[in-house]
Amino acid sequence: MRAEYWGLISYKTAWQKQENLFNELIEAKKRGTAYENRIVFCEHPHVFTLGKHGKEKNILLDERLLRSMNVEYFHIDRGGDVTYHGPGQLVCYPILNLEDFHIGVKQYVYLLEESVIQICAHYGVSAGRVEGATGVWLSPGTPYERKICAIGIRCSHYVTMHGLALNVTTDLRYFNYIHPCGFTDKGVTSLQKETGVSLSIEEVCACLLKELSTRFVKRDADK
Repeated sequence: MRAEYWGLISYKTAWQKQENLFNELIEAKKRGTAYENRIVFCEHPHVFTLGKHGKEKNILLDERLLRSMNVEYFHIDRGGDVTYHGPGQLVCYPILNLEDFHIGVKQYVYLLEESVIQICAHYGVSAGRVEGATGVWLSPGTPYERKICAIGIRCSHYVTMHGLALNVTTDLRYFNYIHPCGFTDKGVTSLQKETGVSLSIEEVCACLLKELSTRFVKRDADK
């Protein structure tokens, strides 16, 4: 897989670049021509995104207030409800042909979650899954459940886009303006909040790339 680092990039620009790479990979599959699987890492300025089946009522501010706070808003084509992206959050967009790895969508999401769970463990944070809710959570199954990583994807012709957002040093106050992922009874956290240490995005990004690379290994068609 080819890793790309887009730095701090507007959500709209990143979305357009993703769409182009996504469509190019699908077309290459159809034509039987060469292509690259990619994993893109970036951060975004403050933005709320609402998935295709999300409910606008889960955004608690109107457009006028969003503009006054310099927060953008996009209704997009991934799964899931509303989430927040902003500085200090590591966003990862894998643009992959899942058929190269002999996995389906359900296993793909599981492997994304597992990669983040191992990142959390690396920093001494115990994380896991919540039944019926994608993403990575702390204290699952308790009244103190809180999400540290959101996951929302789009998949067509077994090609993926969108991906995951891991809170590293994220300003968690922005989550107060939404019902994150549609939940009203669950909290949100970050690696910085849980560890008390201000980690660098670059360091966490390198660790995440390593975890993803161990799980997404291209296999020959006859294996």
